Amino acid sequence: MTRKVIKTDNAPAPVGPYNQAVIASGQMLFVAGQIAIDPRAGNVVYTDDVTKQTERVMSNLEAILTEAGAKFENVVKTTVFLKDMGDFAAVNAVYAKYFDEATAPARACVEVSRLPKDVLVEIECIAMV
Repeated sequence: MTRKVIKTDNAPAPVGPYNQAVIASGQMLFVAGQIAIDPRAGNVVYTDDVTKQTERVMSNLEAILTEAGAKFENVVKTTVFLKDMGDFAAVNAVYAKYFDEATAPARACVEVSRLPKDVLVEIECIAMV
């Protein structure tokens, strides 16, 4: 199996011992969970606004996908982690701007008790490259 690490300055640097993404066997791209960190400022944005946090998360995912030579249409699976399932509709509204019915990946969405840096949403994905 071949393995290639993906890194870009256009998405937040990892806050622990992991990479932004890894391509395995030249085909599968595994993107680490992204939270609402502005990659230039290095801090969490919009601490109380799940819609704006989701927009930042999707921008971070897009930057990593682009660095790996992929697009949202290449994504085959996402996992969405929410601090509050009551935010589902707001997150879904932003998410739907990136995926339409024809290109929407499989998805899981779960409520969790706490996320890194106390953000409201985190999204990870798997894509084909």
